[in-house]
Amino acid sequence: MNVHIPSALRSYTNQESDVSVDGSTLGDVLCSLDARYPGFRFRIVTEKDRIRPHIRIFVNDEQAQELLAPLDPRDRIYIVCALSGG
Repeated sequence: MNVHIPSALRSYTNQESDVSVDGSTLGDVLCSLDARYPGFRFRIVTEKDRIRPHIRIFVNDEQAQELLAPLDPRDRIYIVCALSGG
């Protein structure tokens, strides 16, 4: 399946904006990304295996809340980072 990488995280994916990986759950996909780009998963998931508060992950058009969310090989995953400033 295809994962869209936001610009804030592309330094971890050699500037790739879209990456194809396999996985039957969202957690599997993040592990596959981490195998290819070590350290990537830590930017998305906490030590307690929860999606970080400033990260939103959408599977097609719906926000995923859990790493155990089942996926279909045709799904498209979007990772979105919250922006802040002052």
